[in-house]
Amino acid sequence: MNAKPDWDAAQYLRFEDERTRPPADLLARVPLSDPKRCIDLGCGPGNSTELVAARFPDAVNQGLDSSPDMLEKARKRLPDLSFILGDVNTWSDAAGYDVIFANALLQWLPDHAALFPRLAGSLTPGGCLAVQMPNNLNEPSHVAMREVAADGPWAEKLANAKAERATIGSFGDYRSWLVDAGCRVDIWQTTYVHALANLEAIAEWFKSTGLKPYKVLLRFPRLFIVAVREG
Repeated sequence: MNAKPDWDAAQYLRFEDERTRPPADLLARVPLSDPKRCIDLGCGPGNSTELVAARFPDAVNQGLDSSPDMLEKARKRLPDLSFILGDVNTWSDAAGYDVIFANALLQWLPDHAALFPRLAGSLTPGGCLAVQMPNNLNEPSHVAMREVAADGPWAEKLANAKAERATIGSFGDYRSWLVDAGCRVDIWQTTYVHALANLEAIAEWFKSTGLKPYKVLLRFPRLFIVAVREG
C-alpha cells in the first residue's frame, strides 16, 4: 500500500446525508434479488456498506478500504460485518462476488482500461459491478482549486496531489471495456445540487477528499455504471 496521509473519517461524515444519496441511488439500480456474497470496495466509514447490507441482509457482506481510520469507524458502526484493510489497485477474488459495489472510489485509481475488466473478472456469472465516481474535475470547485494551486509556493505539492485523481473516461470507454469483459452495461450521469451554507462549507466538504494534499449551490456530477456479467 502507498504511504500517504490517512483519510479523515470524521470530516467525511460531516456531510453524511449528502454523501449517502449517490450510493443509495446506485444500489437501487442493482438488478439482483438474492446475492450470496457482496463487497463494498472503498467502504469508508461504512455508510455505503450499511446500505448494501440493508438491501441484501441474507448475503455475506464485507467492506474493504485502505484507510485504517475509515475502517475503525466502519467496524464501530457495523460490528457484525467483516471489514478488510486492502488496496483495490491490486485486489481481486477468484471465488467471485455476486455484488461488487464501489462508491466514490475508482476515480482515485489509475488505468481504468485495465481496472474495470479486472473487477468484472471477480464477479460470479450473473454478478453485478456497481460503480459511482465523481465526475467533477471541470466544475467550478475544482477549477478554483487548480487556479489557486498554480499561484503560490505550494504549487508543486498540490500539483502532485492532483495527479492522484484519475481522468474519467467517456461513456463509450466504460461500455467498451465492460462489454469486452463479458458484461451488459447501464451507464448514466446525475448532477446533484447541494445547498451549502457558505463558501467555507464547500471547503469543508472537500477537506476530507480532494482538498486534503458557495446559502450556496454546489454542482456535483457523478458517473454511474452498473455492469452485469453474462452467465
